[in-house]
Amino acid sequence: MFLVQYTADNTRTLNVDSAAMTLPVSDPTAWATAMNNLGMAPLGIAGQPILPEFDPALGMMTGIPPITPMMPGLGIVPPPIPPDMPVVKEIIHCKSCTLFPPNPNLPPPATRERPPGCKTVFVGGLPENGTEQIIVEVFEQCGEIIAIRKSKKNFCHIRFAEEYMVDKALYLSGYRIRLGSSTDKKDTGRLHVDFAQARDDLYEWECKQRMLAREERHRRRMEEERMRPPSPPPVVHYSDHECSIVAEKLKDDSKFSEAVQTLLTWIERGEVNRRSANHFYSMIQSANSHVRRLVNEKAAHEKEMEEAKEKFKQALSGILIQFEQIVAVYHSASKQKAWDHFTKAQRKNISVWCKQAEEIRNIHNDELMGIRREEEMEMSDDEIEETTETKETEESALVSQAEALKEENDSLRWQLDAYRNEVELLKQEQGKAHREDDPNKEQQLKLLQQALQGMQQHLLKVQEEYKKKEAELDRIKDDKLQVEKLLENLHEKQENCTSRLCASSQESDHPLEKAIIGNPVKSEREALLVGIISTFLHVHPFGASIEYICSYLNRLDNKICTSDVESLMSRLQHTFRQEMTGVGASLEKRWKFCGFEGLKLT
Repeated sequence: MFLVQYTADNTRTLNVDSAAMTLPVSDPTAWATAMNNLGMAPLGIAGQPILPEFDPALGMMTGIPPITPMMPGLGIVPPPIPPDMPVVKEIIHCKSCTLFPPNPNLPPPATRERPPGCKTVFVGGLPENGTEQIIVEVFEQCGEIIAIRKSKKNFCHIRFAEEYMVDKALYLSGYRIRLGSSTDKKDTGRLHVDFAQARDDLYEWECKQRMLAREERHRRRMEEERMRPPSPPPVVHYSDHECSIVAEKLKDDSKFSEAVQTLLTWIERGEVNRRSANHFYSMIQSANSHVRRLVNEKAAHEKEMEEAKEKFKQALSGILIQFEQIVAVYHSASKQKAWDHFTKAQRKNISVWCKQAEEIRNIHNDELMGIRREEEMEMSDDEIEETTETKETEESALVSQAEALKEENDSLRWQLDAYRNEVELLKQEQGKAHREDDPNKEQQLKLLQQALQGMQQHLLKVQEEYKKKEAELDRIKDDKLQVEKLLENLHEKQENCTSRLCASSQESDHPLEKAIIGNPVKSEREALLVGIISTFLHVHPFGASIEYICSYLNRLDNKICTSDVESLMSRLQHTFRQEMTGVGASLEKRWKFCGFEGLKLT
């Protein structure tokens, strides 16, 4: 049995238990090479190192990391060897058999993909006379064996206690085994060691993964619970006693936050009723009394902030003054009168110090200018907010339409000029094409003619649109003139009515009362309404509904009522006439102006 021991200086020694197993070592050099391949210091039978210069901190050869006790298997097996690195394998002597290494020129034996959590290996090529004791003797050096399932067809499955032991067993793949010193074919074989897939290994690996997942979830949950802020204390239920306590706390500035949170919770729970309404009102009143305190505190903090800003600005100004003085000292020292007396090293230091001081001074100066600029911007914003914005006068609909039509006409005129220029350019290009000898002359002429035709058609369309726009503009101008004339007539009628009323007022009161009783127009306001309605209906020869007439009158005066207008028009039968227009559901009453016909009748 191999026993690994660690001394006080953390070095490994390997002792051999002679009672358990004796190894016939005929060639000490070959044994040292085999131990070196396994990543262990070459040792003798008594446990003493064969090579005294061997460094245990180094691997078995160049390119392999050093072996440490923290590695799987206590560092007995080396880490995976790169495939392109040659590995020297030596003869291994056991108690009942001998293992001969494979030909180093042959490729390494092929292995299948390693299953997750693999602890079982497949061992093929066993001798026919090989027993389970010999298999244990060969593979127990790789680690603790849990179970061996041997078949009658010269192969077996070995299950180890740990996963890293499988890597040790794979190292023996390709070795030729011979039982004792016999040369019989039944006593020899070539070992083939490969990964095997076992349900027990997969089950243990899944259990391990689930355990790791549970540990990770538990760790995350503990971390979340540690990072979660503590829950607020529970709010007590409402009672008269608790209400008096909260009312006292609301008056105290230090306990106001806690008390107001309790008050908010009670109100949201629906504790307010007819019996407790007065208590809640007094608590709300107490909470309202803190508004002035909070505003004063905010004003005090703002004042402190302004004072701190002013102190910082003054301190920064003092620092800048001192920097200016220092820079002035450097500049005066750089003058020739004093500069010639300094050494070369002193001059260099003075120039470097001067540059550094100027850079720091410029930085502080920029900071101070930025503070002043921010203050100026704040003052300008306040002035802009104080000034009232001037109101722009709105233009009438007819004027805006006329301006829009003028702009459209101008744009159409510019498009027409652009098309004319394009036509002239095409004509010039066509003239140049006639002069040049081009084999595709006819095709180019056809394309130019088609382009000219398209441009001419577009020009015609633009001219038609231009004429339509001009006609529409003339019509709008005529409508505007007509409306202006109607307004002038209305003003004249109003003046005539006022003059007549003034003349009638000079007569006696009694005849005036009789005239008023017999006259359907009872006041000056009704006379004005008659004149405005007559002008409006004169513009609408087909009549208008009472709602349409009243909507027009409401623009002049919002106090005009529909019933008053209708009664006034019904009293003047020789001036206004009501007619029914439409058929069925579209039947409508319309008022028309018949003053010219009524003049003849009266």
